[in-house]
Amino acid sequence: MKAPRFFCDNCGAEVGRDLRACPQCGRFFSSVRCPACGFSGEEKLFSGGCPACGYSTPPLRQRKRRPAAPPKHKTPLIAAGALPPWVYIISIAAFVLTLTALFLVLFR
Repeated sequence: MKAPRFFCDNCGAEVGRDLRACPQCGRFFSSVRCPACGFSGEEKLFSGGCPACGYSTPPLRQRKRRPAAPPKHKTPLIAAGALPPWVYIISIAAFVLTLTALFLVLFR
């Protein structure tokens, strides 16, 4: 019987038995889940394969990843960190109204 192999459910990478997180994608493992029957438990229960169904060597899954789609706009419409113009307009209008109200209250 072959030694059981463990794989990340998130990215499909093979992971060591004693690892608590996937070295490829960083996903944290709280328990081991059998891919055949879905049984979940601590890793020590799976030392000889799945205790529920006996499944021990899952097939190596290799996902073909497509490259990311190119962005629609090559340059951002608004500089990173900049606010839209309407925010500045409303802020200035609120400031002017506040100063006007303060002037009317103090110099009445």
